[in-house]
Amino acid sequence: MKAHYIALFRGINVGGKNRLHMKALVGILEENGYTGIQTHIQSGNVIFQSTSAKSKMFARIVGAAIADRYGFQPGIVVLSAQELKKASAANPFPKAEAESKFLHLYFLNKGPKAPDLEALNRLKSDSESFRLIGNVFIFMRLTA
Repeated sequence: MKAHYIALFRGINVGGKNRLHMKALVGILEENGYTGIQTHIQSGNVIFQSTSAKSKMFARIVGAAIADRYGFQPGIVVLSAQELKKASAANPFPKAEAESKFLHLYFLNKGPKAPDLEALNRLKSDSESFRLIGNVFIFMRLTA
């Protein structure tokens, strides 16, 4: 059975480097059997449908196809719709719901084994807060 997934591409179309048009990206996904494909501007964020087994191979299959055609292999994080909803629901900063543009969720392929959160605490300003929940780094900057 097919379900919805989100693929977050890192390092494409940034500062004129690693250019990849979304139409070309859609073509690569279609060639590899992914369906229901929707892209978001030139960001490389893609919603698609797939089986669970095939979604687990997405980063390897699509990354290799991009490397073969364009000469670079972007980092790719794939999330199920349920994983995205769970991360959003785990938001530890209720204040951010009123001004969501100040809330950022960063998805890691896997949670770090020994994150130095104390070092990050020393670097952040008083108007910033963060939490690491599994493989999701949640950051909020409070408005002045």
